[in-house]
Amino acid sequence: MKALSVHAGPRALQALREHGLQAQHVRAVPAAAGGPKGLVLNPLDRFIFGEWLAANARPVHLLGASIGAWRMAAACLNDPAAALAQMADDYIHQDYEHPPGKPPTPRHVSDVFGANLSTRFDGRVGELLANPRFRLHVFTSRGRHLLRRHGRALSSISTPLSYFGAFATNAVSRRLMSGWWERVVFSDLRDPLPFHLHDYRTHTAALSGENLSLSILASCSIPYWLDPVHNIPGAPRGAYWDGGITDYHLHLNYASIADTTNEPALVLYPHFQSTVVPGWLDKFFKYRHRATAHLSNLIVLSPNPEWVKTLPNAKLPDRTDFRHFGDDTKARVAAWSMAVKESERLRDEFALWVSGRLAIDVQALV
Repeated sequence: MKALSVHAGPRALQALREHGLQAQHVRAVPAAAGGPKGLVLNPLDRFIFGEWLAANARPVHLLGASIGAWRMAAACLNDPAAALAQMADDYIHQDYEHPPGKPPTPRHVSDVFGANLSTRFDGRVGELLANPRFRLHVFTSRGRHLLRRHGRALSSISTPLSYFGAFATNAVSRRLMSGWWERVVFSDLRDPLPFHLHDYRTHTAALSGENLSLSILASCSIPYWLDPVHNIPGAPRGAYWDGGITDYHLHLNYASIADTTNEPALVLYPHFQSTVVPGWLDKFFKYRHRATAHLSNLIVLSPNPEWVKTLPNAKLPDRTDFRHFGDDTKARVAAWSMAVKESERLRDEFALWVSGRLAIDVQALV
């Protein structure tokens, strides 16, 4: 049984038949929100960014939401394999003080998590923004109307009310949800994203030393788990939340990438599942999980669901593990560490596949 599954859109399938997967054909790499699920991609990330993409002389755009933003920022440091390994270790060992029988407060989680991001990225912004190969784009969700500000006195009323409004408008049209949340992308402006973002209300802000850690913290700020980040320097004022709200799996118009070199312009997506869900609230609308023409040049690398059943607790790590293990942090750390260790199979199979030493039956993206 193979651990790795590969799915591709029609243009990507044609390119794979003609050329195989070549590093120089990859123009962008998305990284989804999804919390601990992203841990199983860590060995694969370390190989892709630390070794395989070194053969690509063109800029490669790395875009992420939530944990995906943290992953992609780590990949842009000078030693991506070491930075990504540190990122996984930080994520696995996170622990927060809390009263017996109660969860930690969002303020405490934000403070501790934000301090860790500052430790890892402050002072290394020049290194990241001078990366000769990678261009980082951090996706966040900026609240509008009742969500423009967040305070203890208002949050118990405004946040649930706003979520109801966002859910109702999103049920009618994803575009309408932009009345409640807008997408703000913090970008390395040396090279703009090579595809359109016309699908949804969007602002772009330049990444800088003042906002790198804050934008990643905002992108990871899951409502009710963390507090939002207010008034990020260099961006519109307001409260910034998890990038997964607007862009859960970054279902974007990758097909609009211009092929200017007479070579395939592909998007490689290490993902924890084979479907690409547009926004967090779209989880409830299965018909929005289907592939669209925007994904025609997309290649998704994901764990085989049958292989996932061999992992601890027969599933990917996820946020329910915090409740499942409770105060037994040692047991949770052991389970998540084992999942990452077992996920080295994803890396090994990908390395064999791209070198032509392993056949994988590539499936159509549906």
